[in-house]
Amino acid sequence: MQDVEELIGLAPEKVLLKWMNFHLKKAGYKRVVTNFSSDLKDGEAYAHLLNALAPEFSTRSTLDATDPTERAKLVIEQAEKLDCKRYVTPIDIVEGSTNLNLAFVAQIFQKRNGLSVDNEKISFAELMTDDAETSREERCFRLWINSLGIDSYINNVFEDIRTGWVLLEILDKISPGSVNWKLATKPPIKMPFRKVENCNQVVSIGKELNFSLVNVAGNDIVQGNKKLILAFLWQLMRFTMLQLLKNLRSHSQGKEITDSVILNWANNKVKKSGRTSQMESFKDRSLSNGTFFLELLSAVEPRVVNWGLVTKGENDEDKKLNATYIISVARKLGCTIFLLPEDIMEVNQKMILTLTASIMFWSLQRKGADSEPSSPTEPEAADNDSVTPTVDISNLSIEDQDTNNDSPAPDEKD
Repeated sequence: MQDVEELIGLAPEKVLLKWMNFHLKKAGYKRVVTNFSSDLKDGEAYAHLLNALAPEFSTRSTLDATDPTERAKLVIEQAEKLDCKRYVTPIDIVEGSTNLNLAFVAQIFQKRNGLSVDNEKISFAELMTDDAETSREERCFRLWINSLGIDSYINNVFEDIRTGWVLLEILDKISPGSVNWKLATKPPIKMPFRKVENCNQVVSIGKELNFSLVNVAGNDIVQGNKKLILAFLWQLMRFTMLQLLKNLRSHSQGKEITDSVILNWANNKVKKSGRTSQMESFKDRSLSNGTFFLELLSAVEPRVVNWGLVTKGENDEDKKLNATYIISVARKLGCTIFLLPEDIMEVNQKMILTLTASIMFWSLQRKGADSEPSSPTEPEAADNDSVTPTVDISNLSIEDQDTNNDSPAPDEKD
């Protein structure tokens, strides 16, 4: 259900690590494999992987072996039963030969990847699940950055933005003309001071956009200060939210777009499509099963939702599948997406608002020349389908910085 493009965009070795950890986690293996060298030396990961992928050849003797060389030998023998050629020797595994281990894992993947098309429960969304050490904020910002359509692709936020180049690309995307490219250096960058120059320009532009950057310098980004990086990225994303809502106002001929206007528009769209789901507010707990947003997406583009992939959303697993599918469909439409599946499942009020606003903006842009009304302050008024929320809706403050309860304030510093 997950948009496969993100997975395809990863380097091959990263795809293999994702794949390997996906199966190891399902098999109950507690460690995370982060490389094709030291993490594979003892052969335990290989043993668990092969037992999970080829249970017909599984044996406790591989796991019970106490000598790493003996275990590596048994691993190779087990892999040969899957028609894997003998690319590595036990010594290669024990000594942590990166290239040979990579080739070995790639061959196992080719012979038995465990992602059978008959198993509809295995989704690319599961394969893309991050390691436990990766923060929810990093996932959110990574998905958002990759949805912007910039030239660079982000695999790890904290590592990939330290040169400053990606941040300059983002700034140029959300605030065209703000970057002086003559003063920027494109990776690969050999001289550290060039990275600092890039990041200093990032901070300078941020201040021009009225970001809160107390005691923040370009070198903080180069050094990978996670708190400051997360705070800066949140302000970038918040700025984009504000721009989105300003664009919505332009469709209403200068009239203020409030959260109740967006809510009424969404309810009216769903109702006009002949479906029955409605939301009382952006914190309506019924939104957690994903049905309303799938019906909304289907209302703005009838062909976009494959209802055969939609679950009833009666448990957390099904809710996550629906939420992941919502994000995938919205991205395929061209909506700018800021949220994670968890935000839908937990009904994160502010992120639900931005999702609805993004779908509304896409619909208004697409149908502006057709029958879409020029003023969404009275959505589809001609058909008397405007829906008044049953509870009082207060305007959500986009200025609030707590997308997640543990997000740092912009001026916090380690």
